[in-house]
Amino acid sequence: MLKEFKEFAMKGNVLDMAVGIVIGAAFGKIVTSFVSDILMPPIGKLLGGMDFANLFLALDGGSYATLDAAKEAGAATINYGVFIGTVIDFVIVAFAIFLMVRQVNRMKKAPAPAAPTEKPCPFCACQIPVQATRCPHCTSQL
Repeated sequence: MLKEFKEFAMKGNVLDMAVGIVIGAAFGKIVTSFVSDILMPPIGKLLGGMDFANLFLALDGGSYATLDAAKEAGAATINYGVFIGTVIDFVIVAFAIFLMVRQVNRMKKAPAPAAPTEKPCPFCACQIPVQATRCPHCTSQL
């Protein structure tokens, strides 16, 4: 069982997948920082100084200045501003991955076309197997 596990773990696909997951996690952190630290502040400024992280709805009916104040008071909240930021993160990550996969697919060589299995008969133009020495339709010797 250990030998089989070692063979499985050392296959190229498993190692490639592990590297992809680690790089993807790091890339996700970069995009999250980009959205929350660079992209959202100017958008909030354009929308009148709004901070998306502080957009919430307190379910207890109270009025709180910030999300932190609501949490300190123990109020249950619906944090739709944080959700908006997460959706923007996802869209940017998905678009970046789409662009990367598109470029990788362009760099791949197209697979060689498969060898033909049929050819036209020179006498009757019917399709016959490549190995045929006589046409089954017109019985001509090839």
